[in-house]
Amino acid sequence: MAKLVFTQQLRRFTEVPEIETAAADLRAALEDAYRVNPRLRGYIQDEQGHLRQHVAVFIDGLRIHDRIQLNDLISANSTVHVLQALSGG
Repeated sequence: MAKLVFTQQLRRFTEVPEIETAAADLRAALEDAYRVNPRLRGYIQDEQGHLRQHVAVFIDGLRIHDRIQLNDLISANSTVHVLQALSGG
């Protein structure tokens, strides 16, 4: 099963589970995490269901392509990292 890992930055705001999922794409994997902690959704996705601007997601070390539909595929052996992206000047 794929593993979904949330970085320490998000742990400052809410409990973030490290979960295993049988999901085939990112959206379904995130839904599995939200079932464990529903508050997590507001930190990851906006009101339209898109990935928030300051959140980055990597699947097997590669940044995802689709921040809107979140339909990037994951395999049974994938590791998905969800983190707050840094910004500023």
